Amino acid sequence: MGTFGSDRYSADDVATAVAGAIRCGYRLVDCAAVYGNESQIGVVLEDAFAEVAPRQDFFVMSKVWNDAHAPADAVASVHESLRRLRLEHLDAVFVHWPFPNHHPPHARAGTRDPQARPYVHERYMELWHALEDLVDVGLVRHLGTSNVTIPKLALILRDARIAPALIEMELHPCFQQPELFRYAVDHCVQPIGYSPLGSPSRPERDRSEDDLVDVEHPTVQRIARDHGVHPALICLKWAVARGQIPIPFSVKPEQYAANIATVLSDPLTPAEIEDMRGVERNNRLIKGQVFLWDGSESWLDLWDVDGTIPGWNGYGSPQAHGDR
Repeated sequence: MGTFGSDRYSADDVATAVAGAIRCGYRLVDCAAVYGNESQIGVVLEDAFAEVAPRQDFFVMSKVWNDAHAPADAVASVHESLRRLRLEHLDAVFVHWPFPNHHPPHARAGTRDPQARPYVHERYMELWHALEDLVDVGLVRHLGTSNVTIPKLALILRDARIAPALIEMELHPCFQQPELFRYAVDHCVQPIGYSPLGSPSRPERDRSEDDLVDVEHPTVQRIARDHGVHPALICLKWAVARGQIPIPFSVKPEQYAANIATVLSDPLTPAEIEDMRGVERNNRLIKGQVFLWDGSESWLDLWDVDGTIPGWNGYGSPQAHGDR
């Protein structure tokens, strides 16, 4: 169950949805400091542990936001998430974005943090090593990366003392990221797919005219008709069949109930899974424009699309090291 609804729903609305989802059988809850609803979700989790299932049946995740990349700030952020969520440990903690480039809530696509910079691996690993210490003392069970690419993940795997066990990445039928997905699996990193339905409720800053709608793809619609379900549910069936963990979000009981019911029955056939491979269109929806820095010109600079990590002036400039 995803919990990013802060652009459209109140914290209480999201917490109510999480409570209902838990009653439907959800046991993984994907939280983040920046979502602004961990305190409300903490009350729900405390009640769920007492009334629905024991703590060990749940997998609760949170994330360190971009304004807490300094090692001491990252440690403080995790402690604060533990307090808000009323937990003694987190099952996983992710670095939300690999850039310490902060933006305020509801920022527009053109908003820029004046302190923003490109990826600096040495700084990222200082943050990572601080999180490793939290694993050592039992406050965190697993570490995860989020919104990284193969070049960045390769460096993290090379230099981490505790390797990432999980990777959150945008995954839906029209954006399957096959190379990154395979690289993660080959290195024993479990993919977790956000926006598994194609993110129909994503913020306006992440929308562009050439975005595709996964549930409108003819193959997805044909398979949905064959199974007698909404096309969105085929996106979830495909995700589970492929081996990624989808984290859909909805505040509507009929939707989150249908989401979990569909992945527990009537799986896709091998032929349907093969057909779904053909839906891939390299259609990234969460482009991340708000994380760009002075000197970068395109959101493509965030995603290392040519296999290199851009520096201060985008592609063709050396990878950044230390402080500018």
